[in-house]
This record gives sequence, C-alpha cells and structure tokens, in this order.
Amino acid sequence: MEIRAGEALRRLLERVPILQVEGIETEAVAGDWGPDLTVRLLVNGRRHLLICEYKSNGQPRYARSAILRLRNCIEQRHPEATPVFIAPYISPTVRQLCEEQGVCYLDLEGNARIAFRGVFIECTVTDKPAAEQRALKSLFRPKSAQVLRALLREPGRAWRVADLSEISGVSLGHVSNVRTGLIDREWARASEDGLVLSEPDALLDAWRDSYAAPSGERLRFYTPLHGSALEDASRSAMRADDSPGRAAFASFSAAQWLSPYGRTGTHYFFADDEGLRKLREALKLTPTSKGENVVVIVPKDLGLLSDTVEPAPGAVCTSPVQTYLDLSIAGERGAEAADHLRRERLSWLK
Repeated sequence: MEIRAGEALRRLLERVPILQVEGIETEAVAGDWGPDLTVRLLVNGRRHLLICEYKSNGQPRYARSAILRLRNCIEQRHPEATPVFIAPYISPTVRQLCEEQGVCYLDLEGNARIAFRGVFIECTVTDKPAAEQRALKSLFRPKSAQVLRALLREPGRAWRVADLSEISGVSLGHVSNVRTGLIDREWARASEDGLVLSEPDALLDAWRDSYAAPSGERLRFYTPLHGSALEDASRSAMRADDSPGRAAFASFSAAQWLSPYGRTGTHYFFADDEGLRKLREALKLTPTSKGENVVVIVPKDLGLLSDTVEPAPGAVCTSPVQTYLDLSIAGERGAEAADHLRRERLSWLK
C-alpha cells in the first residue's frame, strides 16, 4: 500500500511541468520514527523534500496522530520539507484538519491538496468510496442505532460497554464495534469512566445525512375522528397497561407534542402488530388507497418503539432524535419542522 501511495503521489506531481521527481524512498530512516515515504523533487531546478506518512485508515483518530508525527519530523529533522498525509480515503473533516495544521494530503480516491514553493495542487472527488459508505451505513443500522439512541439520550454520561449492552439490548461485541467506530471518527472519546460522546452534533448530522425511512409495512387508513376526539382516542389506545402491543406518535404527529411547528392533515404512528390492532379499534380506521388521514408504519426494527417519550399521559411519541430523523426526510416542510425541533429540543447538541 505504501508503494501504491508513492505511485499515486508520483502521478500527481508529474502533472506539474516545473516538477521533476528524482526519487521516492519507502524505507524508514534511522531513529524512533521515520517517514513512510520520502519524495525528492526538483522544483525549477531547486531541490525539495516531501515527507509523507501513510495510514491504512484515514479516520480523524489516526489522521491526528499522523499529523503530529509529520509536524515533529519537520520541526526536528527537515524544517524546509513539506509534510504530506496519505490514506486510502480522507474525509472532508480530516482535509480541513490537515489544512488547519499546515499539512498537505492525498488519498487514493483522488482527493489532494499539496502546496509548496509556488506549487499548488488541489483535487476533489465528490463520491465516497464504497468501503467508506458501507462502514458509515453499518454504524446506523438498527442494532447499532439502538446503541446510538442510548448515547444520545444522555450525551454527557460515561458508558461502560456492559452498561450500553444491557440498556440497548445489543451484544457486547456489537457495542464494542460501535464504540470503535465512534472513537475513530472522534465523535466519542474513551475516558477512565467509559465512553463519552464528544461530538454528538456531528454524530447526529452524519446520521441524518445517511438516514432512510425505516423498513416495514406502511399502511394507509381513513378515520372519521377529528381534533380532540382523535387525540383522546389515540392517547387511550397508546396508554401503557398490562396488555401487549405498543404504538407511538411519529414524524409530524410526534413533533406536534414535542415542538409544534405546523399542522398537517395526516396523522402518523409507529406500531407493532398488536399496537396496530389497538389503533384500528380506537380510531375506527378503514383501509384506503387514497385520501388517507392516518398512516401507520409497522417497522421491522421494533427498537424504534422502545425509544419513546411521553410528554403528556398517553401521548407516547418517538424520541426527539428519532422524530428529527423522520422529519428530515419528509420533504421541504419536514426539513423545516426538523430544524425547528432541533433548535427547541436538541440544543444540547450545539
């Protein structure tokens, strides 16, 4: 991979007419630490060095240590050289970090920013590599999401892996994988007391950008009830008792209880099979293919029905975080309502 990185850097540099690559060395120099690559250049006939550190993982956690090593090497051994961080993929966050620290960068997807002695090279590729997309999506899949919901409910708390496993109902191994993903992206940090979210706002942003509607059955109904009659019947159906079945206000309907912004003519619920039966009976629901005023989603991920709040007796709602995510994909009005909800109920993330 270091050889491949060196060749990618060579191809990039050779596109600049005033540059001549004299050689690329991959062996580390003597001492506690040596660069992965040393590039010897002629710039308009003048010699110049690029000191490069390659990491197989370009996440912020690894990038930060590489940047520190590069800066130390430049300061102590090669003050006239240019530091370059190289990885398979470097995210916009890490690119910004490199710029702030005065370190150039290159990834094997084609993103690059290299500047020295009147030379300036900048390339940007808009698409994320498939591996990065898979890794990010896996962090927001249902099992992982149960862990994230627990963390976001108490963002200042330090969590032991065993405690997170117990409260989220997810295996210790899976919680450990989520922990690693969060730490690598610097959205969380490991303290003496456990895992603590350090950038919950960035975590929620990334979740929103990757979010898709929960898979499951989406059912459309018509109810003759309106106003307070519909509200009272819904709360009665959702009120906790000893009988099985769970249901909750969702999307715009949950937002009306959590942070009212604008009413819609359709009422939204999440429910399991027995919760659906309760809603059908209480709201006198009739299936319809058009003109619906009630939408009930029976999700495959029933963990959604465990992450709820009850702002008034019987008014069971999806949590502010889940409501925010659902609103964010509900069109322009939904995005506006999501922003309002975030300002009102998720300001702790700022």
